[in-house]
Amino acid sequence: MLNDIKEVLLSEEELKTIVKELGKKVTEDYKNKNLYMVTVLKGAVVFLSDFMRAVECPCEIDFMVVSSYGSGVKTSGNVKIVKDIDTPLEDKDVLIVEDILDSGLTLNFLIDLLKQRNPKSIEICTLLDKPSRRAADVHAKYIGREVPDEFVVGYGLDYDEKYRNLPFIGVLKPEVYTK
Repeated sequence: MLNDIKEVLLSEEELKTIVKELGKKVTEDYKNKNLYMVTVLKGAVVFLSDFMRAVECPCEIDFMVVSSYGSGVKTSGNVKIVKDIDTPLEDKDVLIVEDILDSGLTLNFLIDLLKQRNPKSIEICTLLDKPSRRAADVHAKYIGREVPDEFVVGYGLDYDEKYRNLPFIGVLKPEVYTK
């Protein structure tokens, strides 16, 4: 696996710092609110597990499985809900916790879907932001770090279901995904 990594963008220690910073901001903003974190599986589960422990106010979590990639490296634009959340959202302050915001097409679809359920508010917290690839008008309120337009893996992010278990964020060598 390590031989497939071109460079490390964010080390394990840097990720811990980012998660702590994001947790502090969210704690301040949601201390008297009804925080309900919605996480898109599978990629964001590693981030969520660390992030929710960095948030020091009451919260609930739920999971969705949303597919738009298949085994490719770019979004197909066709979003499919594989698993929906289990709880009504009325009067909840929804925070969508994502691993990476790139084209924004999936999150745009997801926000429109969740708004129909009458939450009190909806915001996005993303570990990584790749604005150079944005195709939809979607912006996160909480951003860990901006990353260049390269294929990144690790800390939950994958290529064809591999590399999620790397403890850092790295750039995948192009020859790995262009075979």
